[in-house]
Amino acid sequence: MVRIGILTCSNATQDLGCCSASCLADFRKRRGTFSDYPAEEELVLVGIINCPGCPTLTGADKLLQRIKGLTAFRLNAIHFTYCMKALCPFLKKYEKALTEAYPDIKLIIGTHQEHVTPEEYRKRVKKLFCQDRKSMADVILGKD
Repeated sequence: MVRIGILTCSNATQDLGCCSASCLADFRKRRGTFSDYPAEEELVLVGIINCPGCPTLTGADKLLQRIKGLTAFRLNAIHFTYCMKALCPFLKKYEKALTEAYPDIKLIIGTHQEHVTPEEYRKRVKKLFCQDRKSMADVILGKD
């Protein structure tokens, strides 16, 4: 049995509303990086957590605090989501911190099947972030 945790991108989940449906579907169907596990091996999803957001000097420390909660449940592997793989400029820093703190936990970069290149994915996500949208100032000033 492999006990798996999934680490998602805070920007994708909190700002863009990603609910990890593709990651979870491919987990259940053993596609994407989940297909690398032997077919006879049972996969158990222990939990899903967000990264701490684009970090300040304490980013890796904040991530380790979040991971600590998963490790209490005998975690064997952590999958960084495709969002993390394609978008996170701190991925290597996070990988290093996790590997040093939890050398017995396997790190896998990716979750669901990749349908577009990381470059195209970044382009599409940037477009989402840069859309014109209303703010609280618009409401307060009656511009809604």
